[in-house]
Amino acid sequence: MNEIQVKVCAGKEAELELLAKLNKQLIEDEKHDNPMNVAQLKDRMRAFISTDYRAYLFEANGETAGYALVNHSRQPLHVRQFFICRECRRNGYGRAAFEKLLEQLHTQHVDIEVMYGNEAGYAFWKSIGFVERSIYMRRGE
Repeated sequence: MNEIQVKVCAGKEAELELLAKLNKQLIEDEKHDNPMNVAQLKDRMRAFISTDYRAYLFEANGETAGYALVNHSRQPLHVRQFFICRECRRNGYGRAAFEKLLEQLHTQHVDIEVMYGNEAGYAFWKSIGFVERSIYMRRGE
């Protein structure tokens, strides 16, 4: 595995398109009930980064390895989305990308949420030192 690079997204159309496609894969992988298509996710990503959110792209060997979406208005910072591309998983890219992200954010203290039923995500976060603080629940829909 080569070095992970972290790039702050400027909100260019090509970046937004890439982020939306990656977000769609994240939604599928975590079995989220979000029905949005890539065009809708692109608009939503544009809205996010026009507020207190910043998007970060991870690259390895000149190729996209994943991304994160971080809410900078909360303390500790809240990592709303974190995704490592399917072909990059189980090779240390997730851990490396997360450590690089923390360096970029100048913190070791962040909050995350894991979708119920996302056992792989839950195991990953536990393996890098996260502990449960709450159970988020919803009724109806």
